[in-house]
Amino acid sequence: MTITEATMTKQNSSKKQAEAVSGPVWDWAAGHGPVTGALSATTGAFAVATTGAASGMPPGWALAVGTAGAIGHTAAGIRLRNAGRTIAARAASWLVGAGWTTWAMTNGPLTWAALGSLATIGVGIGAATRSTNLYEEAREEEALAAEQRQIDEALSAERREIAAEWIDRIQRVCGVTVRVLAVERWEAGTGFTIDAELPGATTYERIAAHSAALSADAHLPHGCTATAHPGIHQGRTLIEVATVNVLETETTYPADYAPLSLHTGIPWGYRSNAEQIQTYLREQCALVVGPTGSGKTNMVHVILAGFARAVDVLTFVIDLNAGSAGLSWVLPALQHQPAEGERPMRPGVDWLAGTVDEAHRMLDAVLRIGHQRKISYQGLMAREDTDLLPIGPKIPQIMLVIDEGAEILTSTDKPMKKLAAKILEVIRMLRAMGIRTVLTALGSTGSVLGNLMIRREAKVRVALTGGEKEGMDLGKLFPGSRGLKVDQAPYKGAGFMGTPESPAGLFKCWRILPSQIREIVAATSERHPTLDSVSAEAAGEDYARRWSRDRIAWMHDTDRTPLTPAAGDGTEGEPRQGLNLAALREPHTEQADRSEADRLVDALMGEIDEQFGTIPEPRPEQERERPERPGLNLSALREDRPSAPEPEPGGEGGPEWLADAIAAIHDAGAAGMKPSAVADHVGRSRQAVRETLKAAAARGELVYRDNGPHSVYVHPDHA
Repeated sequence: MTITEATMTKQNSSKKQAEAVSGPVWDWAAGHGPVTGALSATTGAFAVATTGAASGMPPGWALAVGTAGAIGHTAAGIRLRNAGRTIAARAASWLVGAGWTTWAMTNGPLTWAALGSLATIGVGIGAATRSTNLYEEAREEEALAAEQRQIDEALSAERREIAAEWIDRIQRVCGVTVRVLAVERWEAGTGFTIDAELPGATTYERIAAHSAALSADAHLPHGCTATAHPGIHQGRTLIEVATVNVLETETTYPADYAPLSLHTGIPWGYRSNAEQIQTYLREQCALVVGPTGSGKTNMVHVILAGFARAVDVLTFVIDLNAGSAGLSWVLPALQHQPAEGERPMRPGVDWLAGTVDEAHRMLDAVLRIGHQRKISYQGLMAREDTDLLPIGPKIPQIMLVIDEGAEILTSTDKPMKKLAAKILEVIRMLRAMGIRTVLTALGSTGSVLGNLMIRREAKVRVALTGGEKEGMDLGKLFPGSRGLKVDQAPYKGAGFMGTPESPAGLFKCWRILPSQIREIVAATSERHPTLDSVSAEAAGEDYARRWSRDRIAWMHDTDRTPLTPAAGDGTEGEPRQGLNLAALREPHTEQADRSEADRLVDALMGEIDEQFGTIPEPRPEQERERPERPGLNLSALREDRPSAPEPEPGGEGGPEWLADAIAAIHDAGAAGMKPSAVADHVGRSRQAVRETLKAAAARGELVYRDNGPHSVYVHPDHA
């Protein structure tokens, strides 16, 4: 017996003991039923008659009280709209009870005749009460049913009107006589669906081909269509008619960043009936096309948002346009300053390639991962009795998002051809091993869709039109779908989307804001899975060092701003015009600008180094001072300019700023200072400061306290 069962047995025995001591518990607030009501009436009448006979009460009083009760219940029944038989039964019960009481007070209540008649009256009252209660329940149910019938009749009348209207319209426009079986209104109130039976050998394509004509004949608003889809079998069709254009309004990405899964679908937008579109990419690749200004970049961010929320997906991004598609998902983590005891924030994408070389590293690693998974997980797939690798949080799927990847596949440039060959190999070989791609393109042209691999594997297809007609051949992108026209979706972020689960149709992508991207990165940081050990070992150093300083140095240029003139010359805030001769600028101003830039770069690189354990950066060249000369100074054009290098760190006594650094460390007390904080204080590069402090610690001027990423230097007075 478990602990729970023992506890329940003990509680039941205690309850039985309490009932044995105190008896059954009466609910005095409950209303009377037929039995208790009759019992209460008869016992009350007997008590009044006995008391009245013993005390010499006038018998007429009991009759007066019964008459008053009958009148009161009659008035209450009329107010409650009870049936006449119910009102009569209750009034009769009062009068009969009052009459018996009056008779018993006169002739004595303790005779067998009095007691027998009272019992008969009780049985009669109980039977009458039961009968009237059943009748009232039946009346109430009938009233509700009648009300529902009225509602159904009103709806049926509306549905019959819609059915008759569309039967006539389809006959007139398409030349097909259908029989409407049902009309269902959408919950969002933006349209309805008609379930129609087709005559003879007619197929639904006959109606789908006249979608635009049906929409025009019905005078639907712009952006609303009447589209025919396959029904429950080939002899029936579902005609979706949108009456409210939900595509013209901009809707932000849902603020609910709940966990998602690749197996349950990832939402990419919503249909004209306001229902979300779920994409299932376990075995499918995706293709997103859209010209400039159609909202394609926003769509990419929506896709990355869904992958970031998934608990079984790792996202690799290739964007050769300066990595712009993935930077918004990386920088919030790189710029995050974790508090003491807080874990560093993880980027929203697991790997970002902004150059051709980095893209080659990524694709080579992905191919190695796929091939190693095929070998190492044979036993797992045998146990699961499947030919598809079981994807989950422990073995995540890798989604390779390639911005303008379709253009890479069709490029004639030799470096791009090598990249394209690897992308095609990923698409062709690694479906079963949980590695799929999402490609984007500028248009659905023959050059993009001419590759059989793209057409065969990219079953999830999106066309963001934005009203652009050039290069948008919807017939090639959605073969077999008729009635799709670009001018049906002239809004930014709107277009057509088709998946294996839902036919091509109008849809709208959410607008995702930069602030939401930062929120999603923070909200999903702990949710991202880690690459399984088999895959991580196969990926090797290319994957392990993907966040090393030298490979993400290009991300540090995001804060670079144009040079502005000095204050006070009347042109504040405007870019400097004309010849820019560095030799004409004041040396101290240039040095200040350089120091500020160094501090920003050193701070960002310090955060990356501490969070991701990257290797130290090569030591930068020492800055060379330029002697001041009268007249036009073109020394910037000469290679043999004299320089005055800073003393080597670690030399006897160290550089001039070392004394200031030691004083700052002394003022910091026992907590000490990190090398990055010292570098910010003295305005020097982090590498130079680290070597100088290391030399000072070797001389005994400082004490180094090793604590991993939180290591500090402490003054000997506080050590």
